[in-house]
Amino acid sequence: MSSTARVLGLSLLALLTAAPTATAAGGWSLAPAGGGRPTFYAEGDPGTTLQDTVSVTNPTTRPVTVRLHGTGVPITFASTGVRVPARTRADIPFTVNVPATATPGDRTGTIVARDAEGRQATVRLQLHITGPRLSALTIEHVAVRGDRITYDLVNRGTTPLTPKLAVHVTGVLGTLIDHPARTLPVQLPPGTRLKLTEPWPGRPALDAVDIHLTVTATGGAHATATVSARFVPWAAVAGIGGAAAAGGVLFLVRRGRRRRDDDGRATERPCTEVELTGAVT
Repeated sequence: MSSTARVLGLSLLALLTAAPTATAAGGWSLAPAGGGRPTFYAEGDPGTTLQDTVSVTNPTTRPVTVRLHGTGVPITFASTGVRVPARTRADIPFTVNVPATATPGDRTGTIVARDAEGRQATVRLQLHITGPRLSALTIEHVAVRGDRITYDLVNRGTTPLTPKLAVHVTGVLGTLIDHPARTLPVQLPPGTRLKLTEPWPGRPALDAVDIHLTVTATGGAHATATVSARFVPWAAVAGIGGAAAAGGVLFLVRRGRRRRDDDGRATERPCTEVELTGAVT
């Protein structure tokens, strides 16, 4: 686009059409070139470069210098600083560069012109990015942490998603949780990963469970994940283990108390305590 690397020639004001314009306080105005367009509209695939032209019109008796910039979408101007003589119009080419990684959908931006006194005018630019619209997601890293189920949701498609979650948990004695699908209070843009939690009040202290999560969204997005967990009250187990260890020690002590008499028979030294209760006989 060599012709867009410079500001196009100025046209006489008499050649202007009655296109809608955004007029600054200083009297100059900003509008799409060619007339008849209130806003810019651009459409293209990811990775493409789109071209158009914006006009700055100065109907006053004094020259005006404006600076141009874009917002919302990637816009590159042939020149960002433009001096417009009295009663003339400057046409400034620009490009909209659609990122190669952009997802299909609509984007809104603006072209802004500002003069040396801070007066400005804007024109809206609507960008439509074409391409297949795909709804897809996954559930990852499901785990139980304390009294909650944690998991990641990842949008693998090209459209924003509002997911719905269903939770089903079964244990040794039957169903523990059976929550039907409900809409989650989150918005999942394309390529986004969210770490989420699901409360689990009254989680069992001793059980073997299977946790099944199902997530759906508009456009046919569907994902499931299943994970197993084993809950053991380790404090209680430690107490039982300690008692068992104490019993083993007492057994060894009792064996140590055994001795042999003169005729070789094994005998046990008298003891007045019952070891496990501390009671005295």
